[in-house]
Amino acid sequence: MSFEKLFSPIKLRELELRNRVVMSAMGTHESAESEDGKSVTDKLIAYHTARAQGGCGLNTVEVTSVDAASAPSGFLSIAEDKYIPGLRRLNDAVHEAGGKTCVQLWQGGLAVASDRTAQLLLPNDTPLSAEYTVPAITEERLYSVIDAFGAAAGRAVEAGFDCLEFHCAHNYLPHSMLSGGLNHRTDDWGGSFENRKRFPLACIRAIREKMPEGMPLLMRIDCHDDMLEGGLTVEDVIEFCRDAKEAGVDVLNISRGNIVSAATVYEVAPVDIPKGFNVEDAARIRRETGMLTMPCGRINTPEYAEQILKEDKADLIVMARAQLADPEFCNKAREGRLNEIRYCIGCNQGCYDYFFASLSDPEVKHITCMRNPALLEEEAWALKPGGKSKKVLIIGGGIAGIEAALDLKKTGNEPVIYEKAGSLGGQFVLAGAAPGKSDFAYAAEKAVANVAEQGIEVHLNTEAAPELIEEMKPDAVIISAGSVPIVPDIEGSKSESVIESHDLLGGREIEGKSAAVIDGREVEGKSAVVIGGGLVGFECAEYLAARGIKVNILEMKHEVLTDLGQLRQITANFALAEMPITVHTDTTCKAVEAGRVTAQKGEEEVSFEADIVVMAVGTKSTETEAFQEVCKKLGIPVYVVGDAKKAPGMALNAIHDAYHAVLEINRIG
Repeated sequence: MSFEKLFSPIKLRELELRNRVVMSAMGTHESAESEDGKSVTDKLIAYHTARAQGGCGLNTVEVTSVDAASAPSGFLSIAEDKYIPGLRRLNDAVHEAGGKTCVQLWQGGLAVASDRTAQLLLPNDTPLSAEYTVPAITEERLYSVIDAFGAAAGRAVEAGFDCLEFHCAHNYLPHSMLSGGLNHRTDDWGGSFENRKRFPLACIRAIREKMPEGMPLLMRIDCHDDMLEGGLTVEDVIEFCRDAKEAGVDVLNISRGNIVSAATVYEVAPVDIPKGFNVEDAARIRRETGMLTMPCGRINTPEYAEQILKEDKADLIVMARAQLADPEFCNKAREGRLNEIRYCIGCNQGCYDYFFASLSDPEVKHITCMRNPALLEEEAWALKPGGKSKKVLIIGGGIAGIEAALDLKKTGNEPVIYEKAGSLGGQFVLAGAAPGKSDFAYAAEKAVANVAEQGIEVHLNTEAAPELIEEMKPDAVIISAGSVPIVPDIEGSKSESVIESHDLLGGREIEGKSAAVIDGREVEGKSAVVIGGGLVGFECAEYLAARGIKVNILEMKHEVLTDLGQLRQITANFALAEMPITVHTDTTCKAVEAGRVTAQKGEEEVSFEADIVVMAVGTKSTETEAFQEVCKKLGIPVYVVGDAKKAPGMALNAIHDAYHAVLEINRIG
């Protein structure tokens, strides 16, 4: 596939972009490492340069404060002249790499509360506690912020940006003033829609006045408000965008979300949210305003991006996290190297979850990515060939073993994978069996295809033994053998109706189990009990519920899904509300009987109908001591990664472990 539309140039005023791919602004928290916590760092420059070298059409620098008093630490600032030199260095580097740059001009409203020294600017009096209410922003202060947007635009032009973006979404001050769901003022800045439009339109005019005529102005805007009574409708947004066009906006970056409701899930949408969920609204806004538009939100393959453009639903495509996962995304797609792309799977583990953690945990410096451990460490952790080619035995062909093999091959080594199952991919494939999680299976499928394309030696249906190391005498060993399920000592746990979670999601035929329980991926029955309320247990429940089976989840702890990040917990609750799944916490399974499970909930014994019982109570690391002993005896470096090191673990940790093992192997003589 050639992706002719996606990689065709486009002109925005006098700015020509080499293709239609835009990396929109994403918070990294990297600026926290700068001297004042708000400046460009060398790591941030290397991060943007890598994406420009990777073929991106337009790099947008993350949210950048325009107002000094409300500029939080950990976010870039352009509120003072002192920031111009650092931003100019970033622009020069990206330009030298062949890219174009944009800066997202931002006043964060409620979002700056992560820094207690930053001034909160909110439309209304807002109680933060019983003792303290943040007073509404005054009219005088509104005018000062308008002026600040204009001054910031002048600095951005001086710093060498190719275009600017005004952030009018996501609960930040301009959006909060525009939306009737957030702005409850009764003065000339609130009430009617005309009044509510005043502030953002004044900001746009102030920005446009400081820009050259030929420089394009973009605007990030929510296509409508979710979960906000009295919030913006798509019709409101269309009307406002027409006014914004007259004020000088050229391109609309169509998004969704706010941070005062569960709609925050749409800002960094996880895998559970449908792909391209903003595309249809963006297409309507484009038709009814006549403006250039670019939708964002779960567009992570070049095929889908090309389809959107060919269907004439957009002019550019925001592919942001796709380029966190693989900085070479554009080059690989343009050259047809589709199996080599490391696809974003919407896990949110490294981007959103790490960013959220970085706001309170000083040990978390910046975002990362499950698929790309070198994110924001592009120079320090770059893959480099070692002094000589090494033969490396990889025990286990899950995603960590696959990534290790590909990285070893890329750096001139000879990896060999031994996998006891009949296929590669491991738990990535299992995760992809749950409803709405096909991105996991797709990423694994592409990675497996890449293993074959690269000519990596693979032994399937072959369980490695310690003797293999003595025979092969490799230069290094990576043990990525994962974990094995924990089988609780419960009466009836070996009965015919019981199935282990991995077997269920893997659709495996199990000796001794009836076809009524397992038949490929079709599971028969009307009721099921899943024992264990972690991520895997929930995925099993979704899998069964999607087939019309009523599911009860039994969890002995006070909470379920504690191994999920904030946004994925929200989408899990969405699913619970829509599917025939009931969660029972503080409930311990006691016995499995014919068609029934008995359990203890506090002082009460309870029972549940169960044609099917799924064990999802957790996993333990595969035994690796014998392999390690052989390696120690032979003086062979050995690296135990992922669940084989510590179970249960996250896929992010497994892939990162494997990556660092490759770095160390390449440093060996």
